[in-house]
Amino acid sequence: MAKEIILVGDKVLIEPDEGEKTEAGLYLPQNVREKEKVQTGRIIKIGPGYPVPDPALLEEEPWSTSSRKKYFPLEAKEGDYCIFLRDQAIEITFEKKHYMVAPQSAILVLIRDSSPVPINGIEP
Repeated sequence: MAKEIILVGDKVLIEPDEGEKTEAGLYLPQNVREKEKVQTGRIIKIGPGYPVPDPALLEEEPWSTSSRKKYFPLEAKEGDYCIFLRDQAIEITFEKKHYMVAPQSAILVLIRDSSPVPINGIEP
């Protein structure tokens, strides 16, 4: 049975960069860079966003179950490259892959490929 990571609220799942090459071409593994305050990685998945109260639900009793949920969407998108604060992220391992889970507020910079995506083979 396939498992899936479901992120809650404003959380972002990041696949961190494993290491970095210096200008001289030396490869620096991640454990050498652990003392740095920032880290980079690719956003793999995002949560639904910040929960926003639905004014229509104010008339309902607090204990009633309602499937209507509203969220303010995140600025981060799947596929974005990001620079984030390492100390605000949590390291996890899921199906033998290493990830970081961070709140959107821990992301300092997003780098997004803004080139148009072809639709049915036609460039927009």
